[in-house]
Amino acid sequence: MGLAAVEGNAMKRFDLPGTRSGLMLRVSVPFPRAVVLLVLIFFGSLYAQQATVIVVAGAPGEAEFATDIALQVEAWKKVSAQAAAKSVIIGAESVATGSDHDRLKAALAAEPKSGLDEVWMVLIGHGTFDGKDAKLNLRGPDVSATEMAEWLKPFTRPLAVIDTTSSSAPFMNKLAAPGRVIVSATRSGNEHNYARFGKFLAEALPDAKSDLDKDGQVSLLESFLSAAHRTAEFYKTEGRLATEHALLDDNGDGLGTPSDWFRGVIATKRTRDGAPPDGLRAHQFHLVRSTDEQQLSPEVRARRDRLEQQIAGLRDKKEKLGEEKYFNDLEKLLLELAALYRGT
Repeated sequence: MGLAAVEGNAMKRFDLPGTRSGLMLRVSVPFPRAVVLLVLIFFGSLYAQQATVIVVAGAPGEAEFATDIALQVEAWKKVSAQAAAKSVIIGAESVATGSDHDRLKAALAAEPKSGLDEVWMVLIGHGTFDGKDAKLNLRGPDVSATEMAEWLKPFTRPLAVIDTTSSSAPFMNKLAAPGRVIVSATRSGNEHNYARFGKFLAEALPDAKSDLDKDGQVSLLESFLSAAHRTAEFYKTEGRLATEHALLDDNGDGLGTPSDWFRGVIATKRTRDGAPPDGLRAHQFHLVRSTDEQQLSPEVRARRDRLEQQIAGLRDKKEKLGEEKYFNDLEKLLLELAALYRGT
């Protein structure tokens, strides 16, 4: 997307760069295109944003699983390096003392709790569920969903937890919160067989084929959808009964949405309680950003994301608001979004 070449105050089409909802509107733009682009590039270059990627490799158990876990860790290392992200690997290194449980706790404690830099935490390996609490199997003491929820409670930074283990669904219920993205490989704690979903998700993240909306970058939502599709194909090709069904939650209700509820990047099915659909926040998480996205400062990007969320929420209330109020409110938000990209 880009800005239409404009001069003076005539009404011109203004395509909003960096948006993922296909927004276009006509506004009066008094600045030449070159000035607008220079403003965006200048302010985008003032700030450096670095995500943190924490990869936790659980106890592998059998040899075939050890190989798969190691491949996933390497894939996350590679994409983290491509994104120039801070990378923390736990469970795949040789250590003489201490436990992976304590190393994970210490790694989270050391991270700043506020700010605009994203935190991605990836859990790989085996999980268990005793009917009350789920756990990630580690070398030494395991970590429970209840413990992890306490460790993450202070975080207000953008946070994504990607639990690719068996019996991972209860982690979603424990960790879900407004503004967070939680992905689980299973839809219940009783899906306890080793999950294949994680391998496909790690491969999808840097793969341009996963870019469903063709904006030059792959979001966490798009990676989830690609991985879920490839997981289903794996079981179909192998002639096996599927023992895992991935879910994504980003509206904070902890229930999650399966991939087949989406058409493209939009959730077309809704829960009975009328909760906002999942997907929008996950579609705003990009580990490897496009060139256009990199030009935006973290502050501009965060404001853009909030406006997109407000627009999505307004669309959900369209029928209740009435046509006149809906379009008036929508115009205000779109003009604010346009002004954001104009640098005013």
